[in-house]
Amino acid sequence: MTSPTALTHQLEKLDGRSYAGYKSLKGDYVFAKFTLTLAHIQGDPFAAPSRVSLFVSHDHSQWPQNYWHDQTRRVVLADFLHRQISHVIPQIQQQRGSGKSGCLMAAPTSQAVLARTAVQVTPDGIEVRLGVGLPAFGRRIAGQAARELLTEDLPQLVRAVHYRPQYQPAVERHITTVEDANALRAQLSEQHLVAFIANGALLPRESGVDPLPLSTAVPFKAPSSLEVTLNTPHAGDITGLGIPAGVTLIVGGGYHGKSTVLKAIAHGVYNHIPGDGRDRVVADGTTVKIRAEDGRSVTGVDISPFIDRLPQGISTTTFSTPNASGSTSQAANIVEAIEAGTKVLLIDEDTAATNLMIRDRNMQALIAKEKEPITPFIDKVRQLYSDHGISTILVMGGSGDYFEVADHVIALDNYIAHDVTAQAKAIAVDYPCDRNAEGGQHFGTLTQRQIQLPSFDTGRKPAKVKTHSLTTLAIGQADIDLRGIEQLIEPNQVKAIAHAILIWQQQNRSHPLHDLLDDIMTWVDRQDFDALTPYPMADLSEFRRHELAAIINRLRSLRVILDR
Repeated sequence: MTSPTALTHQLEKLDGRSYAGYKSLKGDYVFAKFTLTLAHIQGDPFAAPSRVSLFVSHDHSQWPQNYWHDQTRRVVLADFLHRQISHVIPQIQQQRGSGKSGCLMAAPTSQAVLARTAVQVTPDGIEVRLGVGLPAFGRRIAGQAARELLTEDLPQLVRAVHYRPQYQPAVERHITTVEDANALRAQLSEQHLVAFIANGALLPRESGVDPLPLSTAVPFKAPSSLEVTLNTPHAGDITGLGIPAGVTLIVGGGYHGKSTVLKAIAHGVYNHIPGDGRDRVVADGTTVKIRAEDGRSVTGVDISPFIDRLPQGISTTTFSTPNASGSTSQAANIVEAIEAGTKVLLIDEDTAATNLMIRDRNMQALIAKEKEPITPFIDKVRQLYSDHGISTILVMGGSGDYFEVADHVIALDNYIAHDVTAQAKAIAVDYPCDRNAEGGQHFGTLTQRQIQLPSFDTGRKPAKVKTHSLTTLAIGQADIDLRGIEQLIEPNQVKAIAHAILIWQQQNRSHPLHDLLDDIMTWVDRQDFDALTPYPMADLSEFRRHELAAIINRLRSLRVILDR
């Protein structure tokens, strides 16, 4: 290890030399109250910034142990400090030369509280990982500017992670918000609920690209017949809408808030920061949002509960296609979600395949069942619950046939929720749909596939990972369309998943998919992200097994090993 004084002397000697001379700085430097590690030096001032880490022991950070004594609080404190650092960086960084010279880069955050590699709190201390643009003029080292950056700017940034009395109210709110949300989620199963929306929650967002709560949003209010009260360790009793296990419809006119409620439930698998408006909206942690996804790749999925007897004798018990239709993609998405362990499905008719959702009596009269390979979801939704304990929440504005299979019907009127179950059931009695149930008396057997991950490496260099927001992932030459995976919330979740896949593909063997997910998630649950990557990275975020499975299932070169 080297002292800051020695670092200063090295930079003085390097001043004006070729940029490659910076590589001699790689290593650890012990400052009075932190350790600076230059882990990787960029090749030139226009390349990706150098990887730098800062480590502050708890003795120096002065954070009381109460704020980091367990894993939950360590994640929350890290999230809080990450946001503090992101706020401070624009105030201290300066353009100090060519290209990225002088830039400080912390990974972006979202409205969710997640474990991330950018800032990590451990029992030993606080580690901050950054991208740092080492200064240059042209491709010559700017030694004086580098000294100011590394020995003045970074120590100033370190002070942002030290305990300050003025931080106390905000960080305690951060902690209590997350611990209360965890408590709410933990009570769902024992209360036979799949989701909870607290009274007063603000569900609408400012826009499709602005995740902040809408300033004019109507606070949510549960109908009294479906109100439940759950207990939290900090806020005490909280009352709101408890959505019971089973089949629940969310109905109402267009633009009255149906899809907004469903999206809030979908994101209720995550904890949110204070003030998000959805910080007391929670869902069963296995909840998966399902949609139709024309054109996606499907490999070896048993979609026979929904689609059977295809023309030309195409098998649907191990169905594969490089270009799925709306109905086959949605059927595959449902079966894959079940295979990954979901207990709650969310479906919005706006993004569903109509022919998979309903086949009314008029169509049954016109097209005989022996000519129709699709068994509609309306005939399987109750079987999913009765046979396998899998609940469904559906946004439905166009088909009242679902009244007959629903346990509860909630109407949204100008964002106000009403329990209309009795009215819907009465309508179903007065105006029966008179359709014939299709597809048999049971959902069918749930299968587990044996899969082998493809190899992405070409030649001597490992495959590169590239992400484009939440829409596209490239691993080597393989492009994966992510638009159908709606519960991804940070691009760095995608990056973490891609690197996990790259690590496991090196085993070059087949796995039961469920076991593969278990193996990878063991490391995520431990927050040992460095085990998932070839070197410590600053821009990875925690992810769920369900999004991991969804990305694996969209690999076009995925192999499914069939029993002989």
